[in-house]
Amino acid sequence: MNIQDKEIKHQARRARIRTKISGSPKRPRLAIHRSLNNLTAQVIDDTQGKTLVGLSTSSKAVSDRVKNGGNVDGAKIFGRIFAQEALKKGIKLVAFDRGGYLYHGRVKAFAEAAREAGMEF
Repeated sequence: MNIQDKEIKHQARRARIRTKISGSPKRPRLAIHRSLNNLTAQVIDDTQGKTLVGLSTSSKAVSDRVKNGGNVDGAKIFGRIFAQEALKKGIKLVAFDRGGYLYHGRVKAFAEAAREAGMEF
């Protein structure tokens, strides 16, 4: 299986998840993107098409505290920081969109750290 095949399968999983999950003003969608070296998370209200909170491990506020955003330890720290930012803006209840990634490794570490910090999903 080559890289193009993997990307096509990933896009299909992502689309399948997005048919079931949609962000509303009461329960916005927490979308995560995983790259080789970083994680990106956004809280999105799909009815208005607006991003309410968005952070990445490469952003200045996070990169000072996260040594490496491409590992599980970095994902845990990023999950706590992201949850604190979302709670500051009054966002506690979200729908988790894992973006076609398995709930394993960095995605799982981020989600569990965000839950521990006070977010509900």
